[in-house]
This record gives sequence, C-alpha cells and structure tokens, in this order.
Amino acid sequence: MNVPRPDDVSALDHVLVLAPYRSDAAYLAKMLDEHEIGVDVASGIAELADRLSAAPGVLLLTHEALTRAVMEAVAAHLQGQQAWSEMPIVVLLDRGSPDARIKAELSAAWPRARQLFYKRPVTAVELVSGVQSALLARLRQRDVRDHISREIELRRELNHRVKNILASVASIFEVTRRGATTLDGFAADFRGRLGALDKVHSAVFRAEGEVVALSEIAELTFEPYRQAGLERIAVRGPAILLTREAGTTLALCLHELATNAIKYGALSRPEGRVAFEWSLVGDDRAELAMRWTESGGPPVEEPVRVGYGTRYLRSALKAMLGRSPTLVFDRAGLICEASGPLSRVAGNP
Repeated sequence: MNVPRPDDVSALDHVLVLAPYRSDAAYLAKMLDEHEIGVDVASGIAELADRLSAAPGVLLLTHEALTRAVMEAVAAHLQGQQAWSEMPIVVLLDRGSPDARIKAELSAAWPRARQLFYKRPVTAVELVSGVQSALLARLRQRDVRDHISREIELRRELNHRVKNILASVASIFEVTRRGATTLDGFAADFRGRLGALDKVHSAVFRAEGEVVALSEIAELTFEPYRQAGLERIAVRGPAILLTREAGTTLALCLHELATNAIKYGALSRPEGRVAFEWSLVGDDRAELAMRWTESGGPPVEEPVRVGYGTRYLRSALKAMLGRSPTLVFDRAGLICEASGPLSRVAGNP
C-alpha cells in the first residue's frame, strides 16, 4: 500500500516505515501520526533509497520487509552516514521467529545502527515510547552535527582573520621600513602602528561582531596621548558604526596624524589643540565627512618632500572612502579633510 508522503517531512525528525504486508504500513503510519510523530512510508524497495536520502530520524521495518535487497539498500545508506550519525532501526519481529539469528545477522549487516527489536503483537504505547526515545537520540545526534558544523565554521573564520591580521602586520612593516631613517625610529613607529591595529581588533572583539563605533576608534587611538597628559584632542560626531576593515584603516590614519602632531604639529607645544570631527552630509545624509584640524602649534609650512605619513594618508583614505583626502598646510595648523559615501564604510543596518 502506498501512503502519501507528507509535505512537512524534514531531516532526522520523522520515521520512515517499510511494511509491505497487507495494511501494516497504513496502520503504523496512523498510530504514529496520532501521537504527532512525523511519518514517511516507502511502498517497496524501489522507493526505499529515495526515502532514505531524506535522512529519516528512525527506520521502522516489519519482519516481512527484511529481504536481502532491503538489507543491502539499508547497509549502503548506513555506510554513507556522517561520523556523527547512527540511525536507529526499529524491527517488528514475528512471534516464533529465530530472534538470535536475525539479530546477529542484522548486527553484522548494519554495524552503524542502533537496533531495537519488538515482538508482535506489540502495544501502541510500547512501540510509540520506543520510537520517541529513538527520535530523541537522533535529535541529540543532530545537536552534535550542528556543533561540529559551527566549530568548522569558527575555525575557518579564525583562519581568515589570522591571515588578514598577518597581512596587515606585513603591510605595516613594509611601509614603516620604507619611511624609516634609523633603527630606533623604525622600532618606535612600528610599535605605535601595531598598537593602533591592536586597539581596533580589541574594540571589534568587545562588540562581538564585525562593526565598531567610529567614536570608539577615535577614543582608543587618542587614549595614549591623553594618558601622557596631552588631553588636548577634541572628538565630536554622531553615532556611526564602521566595518572592521574601515575601522582598522581609520585607526591607522588617526595614529599617523596624532604622531605627526606630536612630532611637528600642534601637540608639540603645550598650547596646541587638535579637533577631530565627523558628520553626515548631503540631502539624504549619505555622505561621511571627516575633518582633522590643528591649532596653536608652530607655523606650518608645506613640506618640500612628501613623506611616508602623507603618502599613507592619501592612499589609505582614498581606498577607504573612494576619494582622495584634502591636506591643507595652513600656517595656523594642518587640516585634513576626507569624505565619501557612507555605504562604503558603514556597518549600520
């Protein structure tokens, strides 16, 4: 008898029934359905492989179904199971059947299956209880599967992030080496840039996601200078979340600007001040505009030779925002302005 296959059958959540004798299949399907257990029925060996491919939680067979062809089809399915999987098989044996021989034969044929045997006639309560226990064990296997899948995903993500971090470190090393004139200068600059990179990754980790607040990037980058008594950097702007990549780039750019201000600009004098501000501009507020302004420092003159810091700022901010920044060497203080589409950098929904 061919019982219609239900539309809501899902992997590991249902019982596959193969009971070819008289109305056994319909009876078993009705009994399980009354107890809200999902059922799928294979009408014979021709449908068995297809039904098994839907990954039943439990396979329920009657004694009459135990033909050589069925045993081989089930064995082939069991051999293809994942390491976490052990499909329970419930077998309804006839009264007077050679139980010991059948159990030994099935154990040898189906080594990767938890086998449960019941003698007919079996009460509905007893059979349903056994099937429900088998399904529960199957769902525990699914939990293990999900855990393994998640662990593999996390390992891949960790590998990806480590590679990105190493690439960033290698890039920072190369650009620092090209701009260095002394070993001590190289060491100090390299250490500072790695510190800026570290702060961004720490901020993203604390946020438990792939975004970080622009304000947090600024505060973390400027924190060392404030701890040194240089509490002269003003930070202002609306709440904006940046992607991890954009946050890393911005942190390195702010680190370059702050370092330059300490060496040559506004922060090299006690009365000097710096303002870092950002805003959303345009009719639809779809543009991110950032401005670095120095004041109170020594008179600024445009350098004769473009240094590493200037080249890096122009290259990094253009890659980040899609447009080249503007650097104004005003005598009153350096001004750096950068803007571009918010969609390029925003981690906001």
